[in-house]
Amino acid sequence: MEARLNAFASPVMGKVFKHLITANQSIADSTLPYATQELVRLRASQINGCGYCVDMHFKDAVHAGEEATRLNLVAAWREATVFTEAERAALELAEQGSRLADGGGVTDEAWENAAKYYDEEQLAALVCVIALINAFNRGNVMIRRPAGDYRPGQFAQH
Repeated sequence: MEARLNAFASPVMGKVFKHLITANQSIADSTLPYATQELVRLRASQINGCGYCVDMHFKDAVHAGEEATRLNLVAAWREATVFTEAERAALELAEQGSRLADGGGVTDEAWENAAKYYDEEQLAALVCVIALINAFNRGNVMIRRPAGDYRPGQFAQH
């Protein structure tokens, strides 16, 4: 399978994707735990059917020391015993923030639950990580970017 177009060869899409990658640095510099960031990215990517991002965030999380068991259970996080209450709140926010058309957006209950575990800046980072991964997912799905050849740290900022 080949992508419909090469995102980084396109002057417009390449520039936009590079800005999105740079925007991720602000999240990386936040106090939102890295494990939470990757769990949220992985869950949103699963929901959106973005194989490229599922591959990327699974590999990046493993590379950072995340347990494969937890990553394998992200899609079934409600039934899994391996996530903290804070991670569960973040995963719920990610699901509702990725399925906006399905139920009217993010509920007050989901927001208030996340606010029990994350301070205002961490909540801001959580909103941004959800928004950014959804943007990446949509772009990659539209161009049919194939999954499987991502290398951990491939897009790391220097």
